[in-house]
Amino acid sequence: MSKQAVIVVDMLNDFVTGALGCDRGRAIVPYIAKLIGEARKKDIPVIYANDCHIKGIDHELKLWGDHAIKGTEGAEVIPELKPEDGDHVIPKRRYSGFYQTDMDMLLNELGTDTVIITGLHAHMCCRHTAADAYYRGYDIIVPRETTDSFTEEDYEGGLKYLQEVYGAKICSLDELLADM
Repeated sequence: MSKQAVIVVDMLNDFVTGALGCDRGRAIVPYIAKLIGEARKKDIPVIYANDCHIKGIDHELKLWGDHAIKGTEGAEVIPELKPEDGDHVIPKRRYSGFYQTDMDMLLNELGTDTVIITGLHAHMCCRHTAADAYYRGYDIIVPRETTDSFTEEDYEGGLKYLQEVYGAKICSLDELLADM
């Protein structure tokens, strides 16, 4: 039996309703809420990988403008998915939840071998987080309803890439919950 952890990527105010707001991101909120609720009941760790940029410094801001600036409301997880006691929050300054963060150390200490990746965006931050998970030997699961992108094309392309290149299991949320 695998030892899973749920990673919630960038479900922040700035990504859902703020500076880089994504209408499609609002649609996945109830599905992520359902998943993390079930995970908490089963003692499956919930980890938030959150953009947390330093204004005027971070390289990524050159492409996307100011967003998720450390200490601002835009960098906070949306209220519907707010971290609870026992959850883990990993700040990140690049697309990947692993790049120069404590993610791998945390997952190792939790005994994790499988990551369930959710959040925004399937073709960018979720993709790069999945890449780094794959490079470190984690199995990857992506429930379709719990991630999205700015466009359908980016979303479908992102999921296809995750499946073909990293062997991610793309499934429905119901399928995942039945196996948890």
